[in-house]
Amino acid sequence: MSVLFPHGLAGVIFDCDGVMIDSRESNNIFYNRVLEHFDLPPMTPEQEEYCFMATAVQSLLHIVPPHLHGQIEYVTREVVNYRRDILPMLRLQPGFTGFIDDLRDRRVRMAVHTNRRFEGIQTVLDIFGLPTYFDPVVAADTAAPKPSPEGTRHICSAWGVSPETVLFVGDSEHDKEAARGAGVVFAAFGSGALRGQITVTDYAGLHAALDRTLPPQKAEE
Repeated sequence: MSVLFPHGLAGVIFDCDGVMIDSRESNNIFYNRVLEHFDLPPMTPEQEEYCFMATAVQSLLHIVPPHLHGQIEYVTREVVNYRRDILPMLRLQPGFTGFIDDLRDRRVRMAVHTNRRFEGIQTVLDIFGLPTYFDPVVAADTAAPKPSPEGTRHICSAWGVSPETVLFVGDSEHDKEAARGAGVVFAAFGSGALRGQITVTDYAGLHAALDRTLPPQKAEE
């Protein structure tokens, strides 16, 4: 594993949904409630997969027929409000807090690159008391959405580090493409078929993988 970071690990970039938070089910509930309002059937498995990787705007335009697009803003503001109805369902991934605490103790920088909007990801971070961990936070309305590597490149530039010293933890092909385009190491997270230079199912596995890369933590730290 040490060959992945011959110059050390300077920072870790996290996707949000499916990586920081367990949100797949709650996101599906949101989109299916919108479809239900329009008397449309629930999402197909293919639509679920698309919506989990895409931005909310892209997802809604994808699953709602074009002749109803003009009503989407009203429905998502007044009928199925994400902040009011869905945010309370979100949960941090098991082991995530311990993992980022360990990274912070080791002086490893952390950032977020998500296809949520900036206001949305800041709300998520606030709910779980996480804002101080991540800088910068890159969202779909502050950089080109993934799979574009623009956001990941911006993070590396903001940190002033070489891409090969950075790890991107993601759970989708969009994450993998963004990491690859920026030249950073990719860790495929979760139980799906996605594979990366590191492939793990949970944070215990990722912690074990990086333990073979990171230097021992000094007692005084």
